[in-house]
Amino acid sequence: MATCGHTPVTLGGEMATIRKRHGKWQIQIRRKGNRPVAKTFLAREDALRWAREQERAADLGDALRPVKTTAPMLFSQLMERYEAEVLPQKRSSSDIFHLRPIKAAVGLKTTRELAPSDLAAFRDLRLKEVSPSTVRREMILFLSVMSVANREWGEHFQLDGFKAVKKPAAARGRERRVEPAEWPVLLDAMRGLKNPIIRQVVKFALATGMRRGELLSLVWSNIDLKNRVALLPLTKNGYARRAPLSTSAIQVLYERREAAQRAPKGLTGPSCELVFPVTANAVRLSWARLRRKAGAADLRFHDLRHEAISRFFEQGLTIPEVSLISGHRDVRMLLRYVQLRAEDIAKKLE
Repeated sequence: MATCGHTPVTLGGEMATIRKRHGKWQIQIRRKGNRPVAKTFLAREDALRWAREQERAADLGDALRPVKTTAPMLFSQLMERYEAEVLPQKRSSSDIFHLRPIKAAVGLKTTRELAPSDLAAFRDLRLKEVSPSTVRREMILFLSVMSVANREWGEHFQLDGFKAVKKPAAARGRERRVEPAEWPVLLDAMRGLKNPIIRQVVKFALATGMRRGELLSLVWSNIDLKNRVALLPLTKNGYARRAPLSTSAIQVLYERREAAQRAPKGLTGPSCELVFPVTANAVRLSWARLRRKAGAADLRFHDLRHEAISRFFEQGLTIPEVSLISGHRDVRMLLRYVQLRAEDIAKKLE
């Protein structure tokens, strides 16, 4: 059968016309005394089955049932549903910010109008504004919205065409560590912070390798000071873990416990259960000020995790031991966090 043009199909006393268009099958039925009706399907068999059902109904005396047509949905409406129903199930909340430029670029396109060329144009525009790694992440999110809409919401995007749009190359893994000369400068800058909790957060991150979200969600009921273990019931990869704590980490916890005991007696509520009662935004802003004061503008808070994991290996811990601390379940991902210094290895070879 040709993939374009019209092909007549005889169904009993009916004459149906079926054609393939844009990867879908459109079938139209004409019957004397009735208005023509038409419908589009992904599979040819489904189109023919629907036509037979229409014929059967007509033989029983029913008029052909016109297919109700609804206005095509805006892509921005799909994104809003994705934000409301899918994003809350994810561990990371940053995708909500990556949806915004997508909505600004193509949100007013209908689901019928959207084409792979729109994704390519979005890519080219964003590459002028942000890094290739950010554009790659946004394109993957773009495709995720479409995939969920196809799988669960009854949309019919032809994903192969969109997936074929070339993405920017994946960024190389970070290799930034806290240099030996930088840590004293950072410590000195932290002494000038008004909120001592920020200083303790930074020290604890370097001592444990925990992600910012993990340490900010720590509660006292999940800390075992006697056995030096912290329970993290909800992590980025969805698995709980019991993280062993170093002497430096335990020292920070004792400082926090003493500070909590000095809190006013009338102070109660969820914040009292948190080990570090401070918001992620406060940490982000304070870290930006610390970087400026220390002259380390390119040092990210997440680099403390790289530094901690690298130090664990330098201390002689094995891969299973470090993965227990860091929570990595894939050795390849774990090793991406390891940046050993050639100078330190050279000393071991003496």
